[in-house]
Amino acid sequence: MGLLDDKVVLVNGGSQGVGAAIARAAVREGAVVAVTGRRPEPGEALVKELTAAGGKALYVRADLSDAEQAKASVARVVQTYGRVDCLVNSAGLTSRGTLLDTTPELFDQHIGINLKGPFFAMQAVVADMVGREAPGTIVNIITSSAHGGQPFLAPYVAAKAGLIGLTRNAAHAHRWDRVRINGLNIGWTATEGEDATQKAFHGAGDDWREEAAAKLPMGKLGQPDEIADFVVFLLSDRSGVVTGSVIDWDQNVLGGLD
Repeated sequence: MGLLDDKVVLVNGGSQGVGAAIARAAVREGAVVAVTGRRPEPGEALVKELTAAGGKALYVRADLSDAEQAKASVARVVQTYGRVDCLVNSAGLTSRGTLLDTTPELFDQHIGINLKGPFFAMQAVVADMVGREAPGTIVNIITSSAHGGQPFLAPYVAAKAGLIGLTRNAAHAHRWDRVRINGLNIGWTATEGEDATQKAFHGAGDDWREEAAAKLPMGKLGQPDEIADFVVFLLSDRSGVVTGSVIDWDQNVLGGLD
C-alpha cells in the first residue's frame, strides 16, 4: 500500500525478532530503513536480505545502553539519508530478576537498554525533526508486563514502566511540533530472543511454543509480523492525529477476571 513511501525509518534493536519484522514491513511499505544492534552478523544479514528484495537498508552497530552510541546511531542515519522521519525503539532486555535478588548491575543493564537507550535515541531524533520543522512519528515497543508483571521480571518492569511515562511525556511536550509518539504494550511473542530466554531461565524444551499456545485464548503466541503491521500503521499518516497512546497489544484483557 506504500504507507511509508519515501520515509526514512530507524529501527533500534532491528536486527532480529520484532525489530527485524518491523524493518521488513517498513521496506515493504516503501521506506528506507536503518537498523541498529550490538551484533553485526544478524544486522548485516538482514540488510543483505532487504536489499536483495529491492529495498534500501543500512545497518549501524550500536550498544543502545550507551547514550553516546544511541545518539551517534541517529547521527549516522541523518548523515547517510539526510533525516529521520520515523523511529522505532524495539531493543529490549528480558533477563530475570526479582525484587530480592536483582543486583545493581542487573538493574542498570535493564535501565540502560529498556529506558536510557530509547530516551537518548528519541532526544536525537526529535531534535532532528524539530530542527527541520518537520513532522515525525515514534513508536516505542514496551510490554504488557509494565502493568505489573511476574515477580521474576522486577527490573524489566521497572524500566519498561518508565518507558510508558516517557512516551506520554514526550508526546505531550512535542505535540505542537507535530511529532507523534505512541507505545505498544506487546504480550507474549514468539521470537528468537524469547526462545533463548525460555530455555535459559525456565528449562523449556523445543516444543515450548506449542505448549504455551495451547494455554492462550487465541491458540497462539503473538507473531512478530502481526506486531510489525500494527507498528507501520502507527508510523504512517493513516493513524491520523493519535499521539501519547500506549496500546495493549495482547490477548489477555487487563482487569478481566474469571
